Formats: sequence, structure tokens, C-alpha cells
Amino acid sequence: MKQVILASAATVFLTLAPPAFADEQKDNPENLALQGITKLMDALGAFIGSIPQYEAPIMNDNGDIIIRRKHSEKDETEQEPKLEETAT
Repeated sequence: MKQVILASAATVFLTLAPPAFADEQKDNPENLALQGITKLMDALGAFIGSIPQYEAPIMNDNGDIIIRRKHSEKDETEQEPKLEETAT
């Protein structure tokens, strides 16, 4: 009876062991560092892409710094949305 329990316990352990080892390999420091650098590069790319939206900073006499957005010319095909009129 003890041999049957021991054999079944060993079988269960061996079938569950490979997924446990796979999790350890996935979370090793090299993979975590690579994932972190990838996320950082994606964020920096989005930041660099947003820079052309602004003009050069202007400093006023009182020390205020003004950074204006560049206004892209609207297409002639774009129209203002019509507001819905209500009867109130």
C-alpha cells in the first residue's frame, strides 16, 4: 500500500515539475531587464514623437516662460460639428 502511495505521489510531482521550472526561466533577471528596457524605449519613442507639437520657448521680461503649441492648419474638408438644438 505504501508503495502505491509513494508511486502516485512521485508521478504527481514529476507531472507538475516542468511548469514550475518554466516559470523560473521566464522570470530570470535577463528577461526582466530586457522587458524593462523595451518598455522604456517605447515610452521614450512616444515622448520624442510629441516634441514637434510645440514651438520654441519664449521668456518674458518678468521671467515667465511660454511654450506654445503649434497649430496645424485645419483641412478644408473638416467642418465644425453641428450642435443639437433642444426645446428647453
